[in-house]
Amino acid sequence: MGAAYFYHLTRTPLEATLPMLLGKARAAGWRVVVRGADADRMAWLDDKLWLGPEDQFLPHGLAGGAFDADQPVLLTTGKAIPNQAACLMAVDGTEVTAEEVLALDRVCILFDGNDPAQVERARGQWRMLTGAG
Repeated sequence: MGAAYFYHLTRTPLEATLPMLLGKARAAGWRVVVRGADADRMAWLDDKLWLGPEDQFLPHGLAGGAFDADQPVLLTTGKAIPNQAACLMAVDGTEVTAEEVLALDRVCILFDGNDPAQVERARGQWRMLTGAG
C-alpha cells in the first residue's frame, strides 16, 4: 500500500522542485513515471531535466520511444506505467486514482499554488483520495 503526498508549489516552480523529488525517488531505488496533461509541457520538462547539474544527472526519457520500459524516469501524458514505476509524480492537474495510490509505493501530486484552478483540482483529488481511504 502506497502513500499520496501533495506538493503545494508557491515559492519554488515545478522545474526546480521536480528534479529534487526525482533525485530522492531514485535514491530510494524507485523507477518513476511523471504524468502530465500536455505533450509540449512534458517536452519542456524533459529539456529542463537535461539541463540540470552534472552531479545530479537524472536518466530519463519521453514516452513514445522504443525503450520506454527501460527508463528509470519516464515523462508521459498517458495513463499507463510502461516502465514498471514504483512512484508516480502527477503534474499540472493530471488525474490520480485511489487504485494507483494503493498499487504504488508513492504518489506525488505537484500543483502550482499560484493557480486557483490547480489548487481547486488538488483539493478535489485530496477529497477523493481521503474518501477512498
